Amino acid sequence: MKLNQPIEQRTNRKFLKVGIVDLIATRPTGKLFAKLVNPNYASIMPQVVAVWVEQMGHEAHFVTYTGFENLYSELPDDIDILFISAFTQAAFLAYSISNIYRKRNVVTVLGGPHARAYAEDAKDYFDYVIGLTDRTIIHDLLQDFSPHPNEGVVLNAEYHPRELPGVRERWKFIQQNLDKSRIIHVVPIIGSFGCPYRCSFCVDSEVDYQTLPYDQIREDLKFLQEKPNPPIVAWYDPNFGVRFDDYMEIIESVVKSGTLRFSAESSLSLLSEPHLKRLNKNNFLVMSPGIESWFEFNDKSKQSRNVGLEKVESVAEQARLISHYIPYVQTNSIFGLDSDDGQEPFDLTKRFVELAPGVYPNYLVLTSFGNAAPLNHQYQLEERVIDIPFPFLDGYSISNVRFKNYSYVEFYNNLIDLVRFSFSSRMVWKRFRANKHSFPRWMNLLRTISSDKGGGARKLVEIRNHFATDREFEAFYSGVSIKPPTFFLNKIKEGMGSFYDQLPPKVLEYLERGEPEPNPRIFNFSNKVVQAVEPST
Repeated sequence: MKLNQPIEQRTNRKFLKVGIVDLIATRPTGKLFAKLVNPNYASIMPQVVAVWVEQMGHEAHFVTYTGFENLYSELPDDIDILFISAFTQAAFLAYSISNIYRKRNVVTVLGGPHARAYAEDAKDYFDYVIGLTDRTIIHDLLQDFSPHPNEGVVLNAEYHPRELPGVRERWKFIQQNLDKSRIIHVVPIIGSFGCPYRCSFCVDSEVDYQTLPYDQIREDLKFLQEKPNPPIVAWYDPNFGVRFDDYMEIIESVVKSGTLRFSAESSLSLLSEPHLKRLNKNNFLVMSPGIESWFEFNDKSKQSRNVGLEKVESVAEQARLISHYIPYVQTNSIFGLDSDDGQEPFDLTKRFVELAPGVYPNYLVLTSFGNAAPLNHQYQLEERVIDIPFPFLDGYSISNVRFKNYSYVEFYNNLIDLVRFSFSSRMVWKRFRANKHSFPRWMNLLRTISSDKGGGARKLVEIRNHFATDREFEAFYSGVSIKPPTFFLNKIKEGMGSFYDQLPPKVLEYLERGEPEPNPRIFNFSNKVVQAVEPST
């Protein structure tokens, strides 16, 4: 069966050839740290869909793109329908792949975070866009997947699945990823969906918390510890440990001491010393708690009314405690929130880095991902969301929200200063010495060297300079122009390579459009508070 076979003949077949592509990377890369870790960032749901497809009697062609493969040669040939899972940063790559296959009469389906956040945009480039996904949706779709060339169909399950195929069932797809990483092997598992907290910036804040069957978790852990070289088990729960005693009892009931190592993302409120002792006993190597802000989101950090310096000192004390029991600790902080003003958030973070030198600090900039979280709707109503090309929405380098209390140059000057401080030779050495275990010592060092942080925040400096001197940036970010700056276009062409020419015409028109008529709502770009002003007459 060839790709140009009429769609009617292919959809009427009981046996289907199904392509499934998990886009972990957005572009080719040669960085050593990426070579070590990218294959270990595999998503669970593409593997789950692949298992469901085979259980339904079809053939699954599974591909994971980590940035080191020749993607053109990896993409499956001779298929009936293609599923792509993508984060928003990989959206344009996903759009290009979809365009290639749709030209060959192959029906395409988008899932993953971008499908949940930007379904209205994605349906212009896919026949189907799936948000929450369960087995019934996949089953019904494979029964009838008629093409929708003009506007795709958006599908959503009412809830997350109540159960998922376990590691044993997913193993052959997991093994494909493990084979790509020679040193670090990580297997993702998940024990729950949703989150009990209601942080307005989070995609899971409106998803009810639910645990997956405990018997399946036990079976997953039994299976993994029987492997000759057991991998690190990465819990993909949005907030690990909500049912802390239940999870620990499961681990302790089936895992022989020292057999498996674990990593997880949790909240500070759950990481009390008794819990940390138990995590340490059960061989948890990596923990990533969110600080988010020094002025809000205190429920997750159990800080009551502590803000500012009081919160810094309290969180730093707890971070040191966590580092005593967990070898590798990363904290996550968001900058540019409406509660931030002036240098204070950045200076407070410097103080935290000094007080908790063993922790790897991860810095994010305020980003609005479509309809993914309640806070995004607020920014949209306030007309503060900027139509930045998707490849730049990485959460780290550039914001697509007009800040309430900063000009862009002021914000990036502060962030660059913080990054340079945090990853200066002095702080890198202090972090190296503060970590007593070899694993975090060398991982932190390698991570710093392999990123632009070790080079003085080069990417942030480049962006700051464009804000300071580039008239296209000024016009675009102030709202005078809707034409994306040439800087964006050049970076996208460089990153996508030959896939750029495969972008759908609508995307190319958006990226390469000429200068439009001036927008009647002009924003004063240089003011600290960005406010609409009337154009001069």
